[in-house]
Amino acid sequence: MLIPILSSLLAISAIAAAVPQGNRPRLAPKLPLSDFNTTKFFQPITLEEALEGARNDKTAEPEPAEFSMGIMATCANPRVRTEWHSATTDMRRAYVNAIRCLLGRAPSGNFRGATNRYEDAVALHQSLTPNVHGNHKFLLWHRYYLWAFEDMLRGECGYTGSLLWFDESVYAGRFSQSSVFSNDYFGAVNLGGNCVTNGAFAGLTLNIGPGTSNRPHCLARNEDNTKTANTNAQIVDACNRRTSYADMASCSEGGAHAWGHNGIGAVMQDTYGSPGDPVFWLHHAWIDRNFRIWQNADQSRYTYIDGTDRAGNPLTLDMGISLNGLRRDVRIRDVINTLEETMCYKYSY
Repeated sequence: MLIPILSSLLAISAIAAAVPQGNRPRLAPKLPLSDFNTTKFFQPITLEEALEGARNDKTAEPEPAEFSMGIMATCANPRVRTEWHSATTDMRRAYVNAIRCLLGRAPSGNFRGATNRYEDAVALHQSLTPNVHGNHKFLLWHRYYLWAFEDMLRGECGYTGSLLWFDESVYAGRFSQSSVFSNDYFGAVNLGGNCVTNGAFAGLTLNIGPGTSNRPHCLARNEDNTKTANTNAQIVDACNRRTSYADMASCSEGGAHAWGHNGIGAVMQDTYGSPGDPVFWLHHAWIDRNFRIWQNADQSRYTYIDGTDRAGNPLTLDMGISLNGLRRDVRIRDVINTLEETMCYKYSY
């Protein structure tokens, strides 16, 4: 009996030795935090700066509750984006599993550096970063980008829900206490720049970024509570008291948006490749929700636009928004209202 067993073990050893080293799984390298400090197209603003802008806007009014002045939907059965902590365990798991599904699917081949379908979306963001940050197209482009990602989850991975969102104002200065950053879901945040080794995305290798480069690296985070403290309700409300779209959009990008990215840190601090961290979608859905609340304060905010794009061209309702083939091109008028035919969704509060 011993001889056959030894022969089998030797055969298995021989097969293992014949497998090239390059085909064996390897942990992606951890990159220095400085590598994620890529070009910024906006500067974070303080609460005082946000408040000062609101004071200077003499027509500013307090923001109403979500949907208290919301317009009637012109689309049937709007999807409802639920806040993470209000979602059921089944909803959370389905959402996380759908993201994992995209990570396991083959890339389209249309986006440089992408090694899976999820990275198609990351590579798209990387390629358009200078055009959709640091100017007033920021909120509108990201609104359609989020919708496209939700559409991918539903159409390619059988997901039946909507994007979830993380109300960061409730956990300002203490993100690690949220179940978002737990072993059950997205893994830890207070890692000092180290790789995520727990949760649904433990050991995840990213291939897009940092910056405009494409180097394999691990999903890493570097929580800074002094930065996430600036995702509080006061700074959100101060930005939403701006009455012009352009002023509000600039305040939003440099306010809670910037502090959330920089406070989670590492991959999320990389302006170009930040969607590589799956937490990106929770964060940006919250930013889009804040935009929606601003719109609900005045019906005219669904039918007008101001500000400029990267080249200094005035934004108009007929200006195009492109996702470079990830989804069809649209116009600003197609995405300025989330309750029309192009997109059909609202937020739980």
